[in-house]
Amino acid sequence: MIVGYRGAMSTSPRRRQDSTGQVVEAWGRERPDLDASSLELFSRVTRLAKYLDQVRQDAFARHGLQGWEFDVLAELRRSGAPYELTPGQMSAAILLSTGAMTNRLNRIEATGLIERHEDPSDGRVVRVRLTDAGRERVDAALADLLARQSELMKSVARTNRTRVVSTLAHLLKQFEAAAPKPRPRGFQNSSG
Repeated sequence: MIVGYRGAMSTSPRRRQDSTGQVVEAWGRERPDLDASSLELFSRVTRLAKYLDQVRQDAFARHGLQGWEFDVLAELRRSGAPYELTPGQMSAAILLSTGAMTNRLNRIEATGLIERHEDPSDGRVVRVRLTDAGRERVDAALADLLARQSELMKSVARTNRTRVVSTLAHLLKQFEAAAPKPRPRGFQNSSG
């Protein structure tokens, strides 16, 4: 039994524990005065996110993209035809400062995956458009990522998948509602 937190859990030696189960069991042994039950969920989510981020990075690398490049291209692709946005719209959506976004756009434009042009109705506004090559690249990277994720999900029964998705969505909504609104990286406090 794992002790040290409410709702002790059986850890039969017949069933091999994952790394989090081992951590929780050790904390239960070493600090029985603490309720370590939150680790059952949060440590697993954190560890799983690290593995899934590697799957994501590998899928993008097979298409010559880094994660940040995919994020920019995907924002344009999801916008629908003609696949263009202003840098300000993209900064807000990706939570980056306009300076950081400009740097990213410069680097991606040099690869020919995007192009910038003046807005025909207002010459002061610049629009960023996904090129055909950019659309092909982001579509291929997304297809690769989704295929790999589908493969990983085959071992999860559909009813369990639905339950996990529902639980995670509920938890994320709670955190998003309670958390302060994120500010784009690179922005300074108004106080300095």
